[in-house]
Amino acid sequence: MQTNFIDGIPNQEVKDQLSSVRDGLVLRPEAVVRAIVYAIEQPSDVDINEIVIRFTA
Repeated sequence: MQTNFIDGIPNQEVKDQLSSVRDGLVLRPEAVVRAIVYAIEQPSDVDINEIVIRFTA
């Protein structure tokens, strides 16, 4: 998930390395929102009790 976690790392070399990995494997918050909206918008006779969200690469 794309967060600002890396911003708190003081070592710039480590920060750059983690940023590179993150940017290649990122799951943006908007994708999670779309999945939740999809589940909420289902008819009342449909029960979604689990959502697994994975990035595609």
